[in-house]
Amino acid sequence: MSEKRYILNPAPFVVPTTDGKLIEEHVGGASTGTSAYSLAHMVAPPHWSEPHQTPTFDEITIVVRGRKRFEIDGDVVELQAGQALLIKGGARVRYSNPFDAECEYWSICVPAFSPDTVHREEE
Repeated sequence: MSEKRYILNPAPFVVPTTDGKLIEEHVGGASTGTSAYSLAHMVAPPHWSEPHQTPTFDEITIVVRGRKRFEIDGDVVELQAGQALLIKGGARVRYSNPFDAECEYWSICVPAFSPDTVHREEE
């Protein structure tokens, strides 16, 4: 029998966090062993933020509910439900939800997200 040309992931890999953010990786290194791209569902709590980072991967964000703020190479961009944003690898970016409501969104990274290629700054 030949190798299957699909990977069924019956449940996402829930990434452990300490900041209240939910990260569920459906496709990627931790969930399916895929390195070419990753797909994750996330919910950022109100008033959440991450340190600046300079990932080597491209990242597409699609907001489903709420709003999300991005600081990208000195620019500030805010997305609301139904909007999408592509941030190219090598940009210095900071993600946050400074608003009073949760932000639910999906993220696609190409190549796949990896802690080794996100390059988060210490704050």
